[in-house]
Amino acid sequence: MGVHTVDGKTIPNYMKYVLGGTAGMMASVIVQPLDLVKTRMQVAGASGKQEYKSSFDCIAKVFQSEGFLAFYNGISAGLLRQATYTTARMGVYQMEVEHYQNAYKKSPNVLASMAMGVVAGACGAVVGNPAEVSLIRMMADNRLPEDQRRKYKNVGDAVLRIIREEGVFALWRGCAPTVARAMIVNMVQLASYSQFKLLFKNYLNEGLGLHIASSMCSGLLTTIASMPMDMAKTRIQNMKIKDGKREYKGTLDVIMSVIRNEGVFSLWKGFTPYLCRLGPHTVFAFVFLEQLNAAYFKYVLGVESKQPGL
Repeated sequence: MGVHTVDGKTIPNYMKYVLGGTAGMMASVIVQPLDLVKTRMQVAGASGKQEYKSSFDCIAKVFQSEGFLAFYNGISAGLLRQATYTTARMGVYQMEVEHYQNAYKKSPNVLASMAMGVVAGACGAVVGNPAEVSLIRMMADNRLPEDQRRKYKNVGDAVLRIIREEGVFALWRGCAPTVARAMIVNMVQLASYSQFKLLFKNYLNEGLGLHIASSMCSGLLTTIASMPMDMAKTRIQNMKIKDGKREYKGTLDVIMSVIRNEGVFSLWKGFTPYLCRLGPHTVFAFVFLEQLNAAYFKYVLGVESKQPGL
């Protein structure tokens, strides 16, 4: 992610963050239904009964009982998450890259990129956690009995009610597994994506086909590595506190509880929609970002860009 220059003109740093967040938001609109299915399947086992036989069974039941628009429950929180998490992650990562280039007079290697991805992912996760908590709760709400539903109107209502009813620190509930997941995701994605891309370049030309193949393989590895943390994050953020007693003590307690009550493979519950979300989201986000960069050069700076935006 170096400095992108055409005819001596560059995209300002703050606009790179804005365009990155916008690309993430656009991609989220497309993959939101898969995110909802993944979340429903992860919180389902907490009730002690198996609500869904598979991802397709979950999709069918949500559609039959709640209608198509239910797949977009929590979309306002999803968009806010991208506006905070993605923008912060890209901003921090870009600053790290620029600092590395200024200090060492060269582009970062794979290990340096992995380390910077870990830091950027952690920073983004902390900033995006309030939207993440709101998103998880809004997507899981309709599966609860009527008298237990939170019925948040939108992400603004969710954030204000969480602060009023549970305190401001409740917005960062599940922050530890969220940060851990973001660190794993960014580290694995950055390293494996670049390696898969180099491998597939022997068979595919630079372009959409190469990006899709590389990101889907990268998504598979990232999904396998990060899902237990994602499961813990989802359960903690969705839990209710009864009579002052927390349902889970922490990340390890969630993981051990799931293994004990539901089996070790339940840590990867919702694997298919999670994989289907992670791969396409990466592809869509990068494709949209390339187009937004090109559009900024053409319509704002008044020059045609023939280079890739990243």
